[in-house]
Amino acid sequence: MTVVSVSMPEELLERLDGFADEHGYTGRSEVVREASRNLLGEFEDAKLEDRDLMAVVTVLFDYETTSVEERMMRLRHEHEGLVASNFHSHVGSRYCMELFVLEGKLDEISAFVGKIRATKDTLTVDYSVTPVDEFGADAVVDAAAEGDDATSGHGHGHSHE
Repeated sequence: MTVVSVSMPEELLERLDGFADEHGYTGRSEVVREASRNLLGEFEDAKLEDRDLMAVVTVLFDYETTSVEERMMRLRHEHEGLVASNFHSHVGSRYCMELFVLEGKLDEISAFVGKIRATKDTLTVDYSVTPVDEFGADAVVDAAAEGDDATSGHGHGHSHE
C-alpha cells in the first residue's frame, strides 16, 4: 500500500484519533481510507445520473475571513448557469452563511460542491440533492396519495476543517 502524507490541524487529528478509538478502527489510516471512499462515491449514485437535479448547498464561515466570501461570489459568477439562487446571511455574532440553490446535472453539482469544499477556511459545507424531474403534477399527487414525501432527496452533510 502506498503511504501518503497529509497535513491537518492538530484539533482535527485529535478528533480523527478519538473517532478511530470510539468506533473500533485499527487506526487513523483506516478512518481516512473509509472517508476517502465515501467522499469519492458520494456523487456516484446511479439513481441521480442523467437526471435534472436541484441541490441546496450551505456554507458556514467566519465573517472575518473575507477570502471565503470573495471565493463564494466568484464561484457564483463562474457557474451562473448552475446557480439558480444565492443567499447570504449573518449567523450569530461572527459567522456568515452562504446558501446556494443549484439546478443542473450530477457532474455539474459535484464539481461545484468540490470547489466549495476545497475553499480554505470554510467551517462547514452541507448539501442535499433532489431529482426534480419527478415533480410533475402526477408524481406529487401520487406521492401524496401513497403518503410519500415527494420532496425528500438524497442528502449529505459534512463538516470541513
